[in-house]
Amino acid sequence: MMKKVQLGKSDVEVFPIALGTNAVGGHNLYNNLDEEQGKEVVRTALKNGVTLLDTAFIYGPERSEELVGEAVKEFSRDEYKIATKGAHYFDENNEEHISNNPQFLKEQVENSLRRLQLDYIDLYYIHFPDNDTPKDQAVAALKELKDQGKIKAIGVSNFSLEQLKEANKDGYVDVVQMEYNLLNRGNEHIFNYTSENDITFIPYFPLVSGLLAGKYNKSSRFDDLRADNPAFQGDKFKENLEKVDKLRDIADNHDVEVAHIVLAFYLTRPSLDVVIPGAKKSDQVVENLKTLDIKLTDSEIEKINQIFPIYAE
Repeated sequence: MMKKVQLGKSDVEVFPIALGTNAVGGHNLYNNLDEEQGKEVVRTALKNGVTLLDTAFIYGPERSEELVGEAVKEFSRDEYKIATKGAHYFDENNEEHISNNPQFLKEQVENSLRRLQLDYIDLYYIHFPDNDTPKDQAVAALKELKDQGKIKAIGVSNFSLEQLKEANKDGYVDVVQMEYNLLNRGNEHIFNYTSENDITFIPYFPLVSGLLAGKYNKSSRFDDLRADNPAFQGDKFKENLEKVDKLRDIADNHDVEVAHIVLAFYLTRPSLDVVIPGAKKSDQVVENLKTLDIKLTDSEIEKINQIFPIYAE
């Protein structure tokens, strides 16, 4: 098994393959989720060496945190790390809003602790930036909670490079989580800053809902969040399938699936030390762990760079 990695400047150490749990209770994101199956995915992950579970208030909303909290009760606290996120709230008309207000974030952390049934959260993210809170003030609120022992590491998610720099003005940010995958490599420009400032970059949407796992063909149809994603539509979908097919030779060379090659490529990027593929079924969790047995050659990395250029033409 691969050794653990440190999250930013914090004392939190995790296994490089984590588990994204938006399909554990994320009823607002996926159709027909089985909650008991979701909890079993969490149990399987922890039993097989995964240590970091990534959830959020908005998955459900709230339900993912509750189910993750129930599932981890069967394990000792030193066997797992929990990452969760907050920034969303709903008004009296049930309309969704974003806030980074320091007092609001403190309340959100308390609410997450209650849903997770924990005394502390290992990594807490500001899930999305709002338009008016100075980002260093928002992070300062989390630093207060870190000093109190309620969180162990500070993260921001979906921040631009400028917002990240403002958030990290005092050097408190440990982790940034952004969308990053082979079809959307635009956020690679952040790697220089994260590398220089000892910030761990964690990509979300790493397999683009299975598209980069080589699971689909031209006749595949979707009725969930993928249905509205341009990557799954028309000529773009066909073009993406053709690109993914070009990875099969590399996968065959290593006797693994395409998904493992994609995840292994991410771990060659600067400051990108953890990936969080999601899973709806337990066997997917176990499969994802094969990623760590792969050592890509320089020529394989270059081939992947050529198939999936950083900026599309």
